[in-house]
Amino acid sequence: MFERFRFVLCTPTHPGNIGAAARALKTMGFNRLVLVNPRHFPDPKANARAAGADDLLERAVVCTSLDEALQGITLSVGLTARRRDLSHPMLSLRELAPSLPQEVLGEGEVALVFGTEMSGLSNAELDLCQLLAHIPTDATFGSLNLGSAVQLVAYELRHALHQEHRLQAREYPPATHDEMEHFYAHLERVLTGGGYLDPQHPGRLMTRLRRLFSRARVEREEVSILRGILRTLYPADNGSSPLP
Repeated sequence: MFERFRFVLCTPTHPGNIGAAARALKTMGFNRLVLVNPRHFPDPKANARAAGADDLLERAVVCTSLDEALQGITLSVGLTARRRDLSHPMLSLRELAPSLPQEVLGEGEVALVFGTEMSGLSNAELDLCQLLAHIPTDATFGSLNLGSAVQLVAYELRHALHQEHRLQAREYPPATHDEMEHFYAHLERVLTGGGYLDPQHPGRLMTRLRRLFSRARVEREEVSILRGILRTLYPADNGSSPLP
């Protein structure tokens, strides 16, 4: 099940932190590292900090957007130090970890998403995550090095995976990230075409709808039903146009 977890670093600025993250993952038995727009990679500093985990750096996948990095994922968890306005459900890492082994049975894959060192995940990046998790720290000094954060998450996840579970794959597989993004794009076009959503003044309607469907953990068959309803309600848009 370790192969079913993807660790995604968004816009890491320091190559040493990439190396430290690779080392942290390898010590806990994980090997899937994804980098979104790294400032410096590959880089000798990353290899130096990897300290024997060079193979993870060689296999690391580099993407140009978080959306690309999450393709095929059925659950994405954003790691953040603070709750945001209109954020998705947020749990402590220890509360969340025991539930994750269940997610990777069958066709499930989970992404743990980390933000850039200085500011963490942006609101747009958090919108692409279905759950939020935080690592409890001292209230007066909550800053964690990126490599340290990856190490803590990998440790808690390894502990959860090694517990005795009576796990059973979901009867109906959850929708993937890309299936949900196509649905959101289709929904936004229909709401705009029908006059409910004003593209000049959209407010936070789509953010609220994303939060709603993230809580629902929509299944693959349900996405097909929802898109069928959209096609019936607004035949002018058949849902086949590319994502915006």
